Amino acid sequence: MKDNARELDADRTVRMQALARQWLQELGEAPDREGLRETPRRMAEAWAYLTRGYGQDPVALLNAARFRVEANHMVIVRDIEMYSMCEHHLLPFFGVCHIGYIPRGEVVGVSKLARLVEVFSRRLQIQERLTNQIARTLMDTLKPEGVGVIIEARHLCMMMRGVEKQNSRMVTSAMLGSFHDSAATRNEFLHLCQQES
Repeated sequence: MKDNARELDADRTVRMQALARQWLQELGEAPDREGLRETPRRMAEAWAYLTRGYGQDPVALLNAARFRVEANHMVIVRDIEMYSMCEHHLLPFFGVCHIGYIPRGEVVGVSKLARLVEVFSRRLQIQERLTNQIARTLMDTLKPEGVGVIIEARHLCMMMRGVEKQNSRMVTSAMLGSFHDSAATRNEFLHLCQQES
C-alpha cells in the first residue's frame, strides 16, 4: 500500500462497489437510479481515503524528521484538526488535538505532529485509544522527558442518533513521563492549551 493514500487494487475495488450496491438495496434504494449510479464507486474511493492510516507507518513518519537540539523547553502544537470514524457505528467524530512534549536532545518537525494525528485518526477508532496511540508513539519514538495529548471531539453517533445531544464534546487526555509525574508540568501544558489565540 502507498504511504499517502490506500489505493485500491482492481479486485478489491470491485468487491467494495458490490457491497456498497447491496447496502443501498438493503436500505430500500434503487442503485440504478440517476443519483446513485456512481455512489458505489464513490463510496469505495471515500472509504479508501478515510481509512488510509492503515497503510501508514507512524514511527517511520516521525523518524523522517528528527533533529538534534540543546533546548529542553515545552513544545506545544494546539488545535490540530482531526477527523475520524467511530468503530462502533461507522459515523464520524471530529475536533481538535493538542500535543505537547519536552524534548530530551531531539525534536520532530512540527508538521509531523499533525501527520501523526492523521495516521491514527484515519483508521476506525475510539477517541480514548486514538489519544493514547498518539502519545505513546511520540513517547516511544522520540524518548522525550514527557508527552501530553488532549483531544476534544464531537461524535455524530451521539449527535445524529441515540441521545441526540448536539452540544456535547468528549475530552480525552494522555499524560506520559513528566506530564504524568509532575503536577507543575501538567498544569503548564493544560494552561497553555486553554489560552485563547
